[in-house]
Parts: sequence; C-alpha cells; structure tokens
Amino acid sequence: MQTLLGALINGLALGMAYALIAVGYSMVFGVLRLINFSHGSVYAFGAYMVYFFVSLKVGLFPSILIAILLSGLLALGIDKVALEPLRKKKSIPIATLITTIGMSFIITNTLSIDYIFGSEKHGFPSLNLFGSLMIGNITIQSSQVIMLIVAVILMLALTFIVQRTKVGLAMRAIEQNSKAASLMGINVNFVISFTFFIGGACAAIAGALIAGYYGIISPGMGSTIGLKAFAAAVVGGIGVLHGAVVGGLVVGVAECLAAQYLGSNVRDPMAFVILILILIIRPTGFFGKKGITKV
Repeated sequence: MQTLLGALINGLALGMAYALIAVGYSMVFGVLRLINFSHGSVYAFGAYMVYFFVSLKVGLFPSILIAILLSGLLALGIDKVALEPLRKKKSIPIATLITTIGMSFIITNTLSIDYIFGSEKHGFPSLNLFGSLMIGNITIQSSQVIMLIVAVILMLALTFIVQRTKVGLAMRAIEQNSKAASLMGINVNFVISFTFFIGGACAAIAGALIAGYYGIISPGMGSTIGLKAFAAAVVGGIGVLHGAVVGGLVVGVAECLAAQYLGSNVRDPMAFVILILILIIRPTGFFGKKGITKV
C-alpha cells in the first residue's frame, strides 16, 4: 500500500509538470490548429537557461525568472521567424508542421555545440529545498510538493487568463473563427504572439521543475518529455486547457505505476500506450470536441 501511495504521489507531481508543457501544445493548437513540435526543445532551453544563470551565481529563483522570459521570447521568435511567414503565404499545414520539427532540431543541436553547453549531461540544482517528509513509511520529497503546488497555481492562473480576461476572450474568439475575430477588431497577430510567449514560459517552468526533480539535464531532454506532454494533450483533448491537466495527470500517474510494478524500461512507452488506447476508445480525447481537424 505504501508503495502504491508513493507512486501515486510521484505521478501526480510529474503529471502536473507534464500538464504545464501540454498546455503549450493545446493553446497553440487552439489558436492556430497547429501542432508545435518545437515546444519540447523550448522546454529543454528553459532548463539550460536556469542552469546557465545559476552557474553565474545569479541565484536559483532569479535564474528561473530570467529563463521564463527568455524561453517565452524564444517561442515567440520561432513563430515570428519560421511560422508567421508561412501563414502569410498560406502554406499547407504539413509545411508548418515540418518547420516546427526542424526548429526543434536546430535548438537541440545548438544547445549541444561544444562551445555552448556540449552534448554531455550536466548536474542541475535540486529543488528538494526543504528535505523530505515521512508519513508512515512513505517519503515525500519537498521537490514533489513544490512541483505540485507551483503547477496547480500556474494552471489556475492560466485558467483565469483564458476565461476571465480580454486576451483570453480574444483567444477563444480566434479559436472559433479567426477571420470573424479579425473583422471584430481583435489583433490576431498579438494574440498569437501572446499564446506562443505564454506556452514558452510554461515550458521553462516545467523544465526547471522536472530538471530540479531529477537533478540532471541534457540537450535531448526535450524529445521524450515533449512527446509525453503531446500525448497528454491529445489524451485530455488537444485545444482544451483542463484537458491538458487531466491528460498530464493520467500520463504521469500511469508511467510511475508502470515503473514501480513493471520496471523502469516500461516507464517512457507507457504514455504512448495510454495515448493509443484513448484514441481507439475516444478519438477526440477526454474533453476534445468533434469536428476539429488535427494535423
């Protein structure tokens, strides 16, 4: 029983961190009907920025704030440099999809250049800042509590932005009909830029949380985690904010239970086992809407 509870706690903490990354996929898809496969590399970039500024003795929390800003700007830059020109030329959807994959490779390989960070793994400051708490035979690390609390607060803040602010209303209007939203005076380009920035910022926070939990980073860290988060977004219903949360929790808990009872080799594939099963049973995910065309 203690083993099960420990795996569930670990899964909830990781699941909420996955949800923060999944939100980026869902928000961009909701506005542009685009799967942004460069999002995982932005997550890795955010973790590396925290590592870089901590190594300059800036301090952990200021480093995280700087990384959030830079990662948001990177995500915004990806849109402005690579995706917006394609939108203006009305390129076919597969062109933008391949472009995001290309941007992911560019960012990942840039991080691994020897004169920048190199291809080797680096130690990352632990987020286990307050030690561990023993409840019976269950050990709860403070890093798990921090991950869970931070992720919940941020998800509530994002929900407030989307549901209760003018920019959130504009995002929902563009999701319904971007041309009509533009005719009603909504600055579509600004909303798209805001969406990319918020997605990149969330990815950076998730990068700091997950890297601080495992205590290690590598240039390719965004590949597997990014795909897991994408799976979480699809499981929950891509384009739906609360769907990203549910999908992240399902993936996080499932992989921790699989690692505990089936072995660590089953951990990473479990997200995709869940994804396949959900798509077979409910192709739109838990909260997805029928009629959405997925790329």
